[in-house]
Amino acid sequence: MNFKNEVVELLAPQVDLPKEKIAALIERPKNEKMGDYAFPAFALAKTMHKNPAEIAKEIASQLSSADFAGIQAVGPYVNFAINHEKLINQTLTEVLAEKEHYGDQKLGEGNVPIDMSSPNIAKPMSMGHLRSTVIGNSISETLKKVGYTPIKINFLGDYGTQFGKLIAAYKHWGVEEDVKKDPIMNLFKYYVKFHKEAEEHPELDEEGRAWFKKLEDGDPEAVKLWQWFREVSLTDFKRIYKELGVTFDSYKGEAFFNDKMQPVIDELREKGILHESRGAQVVDMGEDENPAMIIKSDGTSVYLTRDLAAAIYRMKTYNFVKMLYVVGNEQAQHFVELKGVLKKMGYNWADTINHVPFGLITQNGKKLSTRKGNVVFLDQVLKDAVSLAQKQIENKNPDLANKKQVAHDVGVGAVIFHDLKNDRTDNFDFNLDEVVRFEGETGPYVQYTNARAQSVLRKAAKLNQAPDLTNLNLSDDWSFSVAKALADFPRIIARSSEKFEPSIIAKYALDLAKKFNKYYANIKILTNDEQINARLALVEATSIVLTESLRLLGVNAPKEM
Repeated sequence: MNFKNEVVELLAPQVDLPKEKIAALIERPKNEKMGDYAFPAFALAKTMHKNPAEIAKEIASQLSSADFAGIQAVGPYVNFAINHEKLINQTLTEVLAEKEHYGDQKLGEGNVPIDMSSPNIAKPMSMGHLRSTVIGNSISETLKKVGYTPIKINFLGDYGTQFGKLIAAYKHWGVEEDVKKDPIMNLFKYYVKFHKEAEEHPELDEEGRAWFKKLEDGDPEAVKLWQWFREVSLTDFKRIYKELGVTFDSYKGEAFFNDKMQPVIDELREKGILHESRGAQVVDMGEDENPAMIIKSDGTSVYLTRDLAAAIYRMKTYNFVKMLYVVGNEQAQHFVELKGVLKKMGYNWADTINHVPFGLITQNGKKLSTRKGNVVFLDQVLKDAVSLAQKQIENKNPDLANKKQVAHDVGVGAVIFHDLKNDRTDNFDFNLDEVVRFEGETGPYVQYTNARAQSVLRKAAKLNQAPDLTNLNLSDDWSFSVAKALADFPRIIARSSEKFEPSIIAKYALDLAKKFNKYYANIKILTNDEQINARLALVEATSIVLTESLRLLGVNAPKEM
């Protein structure tokens, strides 16, 4: 039973409002002692011409239900307190019956391409790439849980002027043997050096642009070098994605759309949308907006040209119901232009495109920059995180089996969780020591809570005790607090999927972990009385939901830590 729906059904005959409006008005009291749901009578004051407190009193006096321990007016609110035993019984029954499928819903269906991660080839993956990767991956898992078919696309940055610059840099300073030994780091060094040198020798930029033009024109040397750079980069990226536990359905990068841009340009011309401005080809976006550039004055394409081709290709290939771009805040204008140009072309499905923006990761308050060489490499951060986790596990549980795997799950999971617990659009400063702590608002804290629940279940098994659904007669406040949080899980999933916001799940997991740890500290779970099996049912249900919450974030949940 959905208790909020029950509140709506009880109120509907008493108030002259549609059920959808009643549901939208229902609040949760900040103080749990005031009840579990509250209906504000302010909304009825105008039509009933009465004081909201009087209205609340009148409504409350007309209501009663076995599902609620109390319904009373508190000032201008009608407050509903759920019957503890009913909620505990119903929630534990559902979680233990549905297990990892608890919270599954049918909120939609159809293909949802997610453009995510998308690093540039010939550059090591930095902490700057972490956000798009883990946010996109979590959104993918959450959408799958509510009925959609996500398609994870790694739109590799494998084309553009920067690759002309990289070819120029390699021609100046590159050593083939060095690149073969350590491809990414050496190519990255050449790229950084090119930008430093170009500050004093601007003619280098011209040289880079000339090499890119050669690449676009199919020059054999340019194409051969570019293919080599792409191949060694992708090998390295896949190694890091494996560490993160992230997979992709497509690695079609910008270059794949090189031969698909001209048809788009032709279509823009045929529809009379494209015109010349200062030697460039542009689309007008309205009186107060800058025009959207499609072809530069030197005849080369731009990112928008490729994104238009990619969007049209994806609609033809996947017939999507919506498409997401998990890309930083700073690209907001680009997606306004992308949708605007597609709409002008007559593609109304452009309305289903969603830019899912996110903030920056900083270090010591400073923005990370690949171009200037001020960069924190993701590979090294993950290694350091695993190492920190290993040290803490050695101190806490030196005899733990499978220590290496657990340290990996905890270290990598800590980095992912730290990213996802922050509101997506916020910037945050990264400090590894704070991230890989077993206490506080961290991934390891949630993982450790789950491992604690699993430990209780293992001890119970040795006592021949197991969760039992035939007698769930728990009524204490600690049990109710945990069960109420468990009951909220489907709503959390729905909200997270609707807002494309993984932090809703991460914050929920932290809250559930805190509530369970209070329960653990105040209740003797393994006391051999008539409620032991009901208490174990609560422990198992908590472990199921914590494990599933972490999975949706892309974090593993070790059973021992």
